[in-house]
Amino acid sequence: MSAQPLYKFKEIATVPGAKELVDIILSKTQRKTPTVIHAGYKVSRIRSFYMRKIKFCQTAYHEKFAAILQSFPRLDDIHPFYADLCNVLYDRDHYKLALGQVNAVRNICDNVAKDYVRLMKYADSPYKCKMLKRAALGRMCTAVRKLQASLAYLEEVRQHLARLPAINPTTRTLILTGYPNVGKSSFMNQVSNANVDVQPYAFTTKSLFVGHFDFNYTRWQVIDTPGILDHPLEERNTIEMTAITALAHLQASIMYFVDVSGNCGWTVKEQVALFKSIRPLFKNKPVLVVLNKIDVKKVEDLSAEEKAALESMKEGMEQLDFLQTSCLAQLGVDAAKNSACELLLARRIQTKVESRKADTITNRLTVTQMQQRADRPACIPPGVLKEREMKVSGFDSKRDFQTEKELQEEQGGAGVYSVDLKKRFMLADDDWKYDVVPEFFDGKNVADFIDPDIDRRLRELEAEEAQLLQEEGDMDLDDTDWKATQKLLAELHSKMEQKRLENRLRKSRNSMAVPRRKGQTTDEVDEKLGKLGYETEGVKARATARG
Repeated sequence: MSAQPLYKFKEIATVPGAKELVDIILSKTQRKTPTVIHAGYKVSRIRSFYMRKIKFCQTAYHEKFAAILQSFPRLDDIHPFYADLCNVLYDRDHYKLALGQVNAVRNICDNVAKDYVRLMKYADSPYKCKMLKRAALGRMCTAVRKLQASLAYLEEVRQHLARLPAINPTTRTLILTGYPNVGKSSFMNQVSNANVDVQPYAFTTKSLFVGHFDFNYTRWQVIDTPGILDHPLEERNTIEMTAITALAHLQASIMYFVDVSGNCGWTVKEQVALFKSIRPLFKNKPVLVVLNKIDVKKVEDLSAEEKAALESMKEGMEQLDFLQTSCLAQLGVDAAKNSACELLLARRIQTKVESRKADTITNRLTVTQMQQRADRPACIPPGVLKEREMKVSGFDSKRDFQTEKELQEEQGGAGVYSVDLKKRFMLADDDWKYDVVPEFFDGKNVADFIDPDIDRRLRELEAEEAQLLQEEGDMDLDDTDWKATQKLLAELHSKMEQKRLENRLRKSRNSMAVPRRKGQTTDEVDEKLGKLGYETEGVKARATARG
């Protein structure tokens, strides 16, 4: 509903129904608290067990209701435009009553928990503790279920608040008003990035629509209001009252649209009568009358009575300008927008001057007045002085060169002409001006390595390199010596391999293989044990069994 961070109506959390809220809290209480009582527990521990459930349930209800009360706006603390808009759309009394009932139920839950926690101290059996807990949670849930109508109403209000446009009541604003079907939405689509539905019948716009545009490097908002009919205030419906609320509370530039063609269904006189009836809402605000649809009927074609009616609109107004537009033919749309913006800016400046805010700003500023020093005269180049003297004497001084500005105009203008920065280089030879020399190469400055004797030193270096190559060539071996060297290397390798084999054989001869000893048979063991005097019965059986 507002672009300011103070009014974040789109971020209000969903309001659950009474039955859903009871189910959520009871389920949370069951999950977040202990659930089992053993037979050996003392009565004091059982009391604490049920006290914890009562306090947890009360805290959960308290947090839920506090979040609802905090998220919804307080009508006494917000901007009067929002307060009256809520009154028109939702009924201020019904809104406050619903929030008051939520607050009352929150206090009831707190008092119920407090009373039953006190009674729990006098329970002397597990049964009494359980019944007190059950009664406490039951009374809380009964009180919450009675909030079904209020919670459902608050959920509808939340959904409607989230759908409202973001209107900033303090920024620069244009308000479009008038009878239905006079071209307000078409004008808004022309001057802003909005896309309001436009139809050839009345009351196409049923709520406030907001668009934005830039003027003098600042952001402006334009509000398209629903059409207003000329009848008493108490007979106006909700759609018309939204437009009245915007006109009454927003400090903006008012653009009153008049359909001079009469295609909207109301004559020029009726539209003038509506202007006079809502003129008290225009107090201390710049007003601009837009004579729209001049492509169908021009202002000059109006009758004398209609022209007189239009002139009568200036009665009681300090300043009232008339501008002719045609949204279909896009005639005068930008001029009307710019005029309305300039009127609002002038009024805002006048308000600041009358409130003496400008004086406080001026007192905090210090402007230094600079004076020319007598010991430091202006430095004027000799060429300029000479040219001035020639002009005074009547001589026409013609330059023998062209300025960069003149060259630019001759060679295609700005964006096409490229300034030649090298033509004024002062070098030993003018042919060097356009040589392509990189300033840096491999991270080093090329100019640091330029040597005037580089050619001579290069020739000496090449001659030295050729001499070294020739000396290395004389030291190369011929084919016969190379083959002899290869044969000698092969003999050395074969001897080294023969030594390795001899070492392996020598190691194998030094290590003797240990033969495996044969084990004794059962008969030999039986005979040996008999000679030593031991009993030998069962020896064979045990040996056979062990396998």
